[in-house]
Amino acid sequence: MIPFFVQIKCQLGKSYEVAAQLADREIASEIYSTAGNFDLLVKFYVEREVDIGHFVNEKVQVIPGIQDTHTIITFKAF
Repeated sequence: MIPFFVQIKCQLGKSYEVAAQLADREIASEIYSTAGNFDLLVKFYVEREVDIGHFVNEKVQVIPGIQDTHTIITFKAF
């Protein structure tokens, strides 16, 4: 499994709805609310053969209330 993170900027007043939809779809490992330029930080795991770009495009960015995303691919956990 490959872990990666997505920072999500939500439309005003939609952070809790977006977080609930992510949880309901059971595609996220962890969901955090954050302060700063993005509203949520979400950790995902995908199988090695899954294209992360397609995953984010087809499973995450289609959720109503999401305005922008920033994907962070990690290399090694210490």
